[in-house]
Amino acid sequence: MSAAHAAAGPDAQGSLVTEVMPGTVVDESLLMRLLRRTGRTIARPAIQCFEMLIDGSTPHQARLTVLAALTYLLLPLDLIPDFIPAAGFSDDMVALTALLGLCTRHMTPAIRDRAQRRLDQWFPTNR
Repeated sequence: MSAAHAAAGPDAQGSLVTEVMPGTVVDESLLMRLLRRTGRTIARPAIQCFEMLIDGSTPHQARLTVLAALTYLLLPLDLIPDFIPAAGFSDDMVALTALLGLCTRHMTPAIRDRAQRRLDQWFPTNR
């Protein structure tokens, strides 16, 4: 079957014809390393916030604010529903801004070190 025919869409019977790339075309180990690196990048700030929450030296008010911001971001209910174009994510951005501000103010080298150890444990770089 030609690539043009496969790209044209459904055939005469109404089923979609696709072609699967062989495993030799996609370097699976490279893909896994890319996914692991991406996971580390995304997980790092979340793990740092978690470590900041459980750290005894973090002020109580900062902990409550971090918990409130994270809860607001995770709950499906919003002040401005996310499906509203442009304005939908503005309230989420306020929560993220508050969260980032607190994290930069209260993040200590000890918290960063603990977060890095946990990140290395959960997302090992040697695989």
